[in-house]
Amino acid sequence: MKIHEYQARALLAGADVPVPDGEMVTTVEDAVLAADRLLAGSPPVIVVKAQVHAGGRGKAGFVKVVHTAEEVKDAATFMLGNRMVSPQTPPEGLEVDRLLIAEGVDIEREIYLAITTDRARRTNTLIASAEGGVEIEQVAEERPDAILKVPMDPLDGLSPFQARDLAFRLGLKGKQVRQFVSLAMNLAQLFIETDASLAEINPLVVTPSSDEHPDGQVIAIDAKFNFDDNALYRQRAIAELFDPTEEDPDELRAREVGLNFVALEGNIGCLVNGAGLAMSTMDIIKLHGGEPANFLDVGGDATQEAVTEAFRIILSEKSVKGVLVNIFGGIMQCDRIARAIVAAAEEVGFEVPLIVRLEGTNVDAARVVLEEAQERLPTMRTAIDLGDAAKQVCAAVA
Repeated sequence: MKIHEYQARALLAGADVPVPDGEMVTTVEDAVLAADRLLAGSPPVIVVKAQVHAGGRGKAGFVKVVHTAEEVKDAATFMLGNRMVSPQTPPEGLEVDRLLIAEGVDIEREIYLAITTDRARRTNTLIASAEGGVEIEQVAEERPDAILKVPMDPLDGLSPFQARDLAFRLGLKGKQVRQFVSLAMNLAQLFIETDASLAEINPLVVTPSSDEHPDGQVIAIDAKFNFDDNALYRQRAIAELFDPTEEDPDELRAREVGLNFVALEGNIGCLVNGAGLAMSTMDIIKLHGGEPANFLDVGGDATQEAVTEAFRIILSEKSVKGVLVNIFGGIMQCDRIARAIVAAAEEVGFEVPLIVRLEGTNVDAARVVLEEAQERLPTMRTAIDLGDAAKQVCAAVA
């Protein structure tokens, strides 16, 4: 589960990680009021940020650095009145209905800091780079030695000496080191306590020296959090931060009925039981020249209700020109699955080619069920194996 930046900032502030003052607003009028309040504190600038679950906001024009309430009004009017299009959004872009109006800070240098799970090491890992404020993937590809990794102990978490050593490796000095150690330790604790899968601060900034802070301040000015969906049952406060408007409607609909669905850009709908089999199905479709329109796993218990809803979700996409059903019946018997598929197809109504491949327990009886339903479902065809199924559906949509 993802959350918005303003929500991530609130989590950081609650964990004693320094963040600039800011306020989430949903109207132009509230944006101006928030700006007036912040400007009373005389910050160097005000930052207006669109709150969407996608990157590339700055290049798309949906992050504005301004100086007056009138400029805030103009920026808010633009962002709330236009869809944001970036390389990380659908082609039609995303609607913006929330803005973060935040206090800007003077920046001397930027640092990248994050925590995620390193599956190769099988431990949570602190990741940092002195080259913050840019695409970290680009840094990792072009200058991998610029990425610093600190594995966290599975029981003790991040140790102060690890954070201190990392601070020196990042070139921090004086009181910056103590600030960084405190911030990193608090971030690590927050990561564990909230069952996060990603906690990213980019950039973490060091401000110029001042009379009050001779060595400057270490402050998080942008943050991203992802959370383990499987742990949300024990993270009620985190679960309440979920914003359904940022989700694909079909994916949200599938989740509500216990299906695992991800929309893709092809024209062949896939209905499969098991995540591994679903991935293999998509691979073999591409091998034969087709493009899958979705990943859809109905799970081990492919009931008539689940199959019916899966068909409805798949066929709701106008791009779908054919559907491939690939079911392996292990504990679940194939003849029962076949009856569920036929009943669901009859209820939904099929106008596009439907290719069905079944294998496993009672598969012969299942094929009889499908053959008997052929007259009632003229677009349905059966396949002898997965390769045959992929060839048929690719030929049908060509």
